[in-house]
Amino acid sequence: MKRINISSGSEYEIPIGFSRAVRIGNIISVAGTAPIAKDGTTACPGDLYNQTKRCLEIMEKAITDAGGQLDNVIRTRIFLKNISEWEKAAKAHGEYFSGIRPACSFIEVKGFIQDSWLVETEADCVI
Repeated sequence: MKRINISSGSEYEIPIGFSRAVRIGNIISVAGTAPIAKDGTTACPGDLYNQTKRCLEIMEKAITDAGGQLDNVIRTRIFLKNISEWEKAAKAHGEYFSGIRPACSFIEVKGFIQDSWLVETEADCVI
């Protein structure tokens, strides 16, 4: 099957050796997506809700660039620095997915590549 690698232009893709998303056949997987602003800085420092929205915005673009749409998302993962604030991330997730309702996990992690990131997201799609 043909493999399509989708890039977001992140400075981390080449040195780490990953793609923002990969599509093979009717499957799209979106890598851990951090709240990176268009200028490469951290979007919305200290604001979990808006950082989550930025992650989901980047994720949605990767999915559409791969030929999918949000309706194709079957699973999301939300990685949080502080699980006690999960409701802020959940609010943003609900704004994108309340009508789609993919399987979803909220997971606390020790940290991210950049200390200013409060969240990362992942998604899997079937077209």
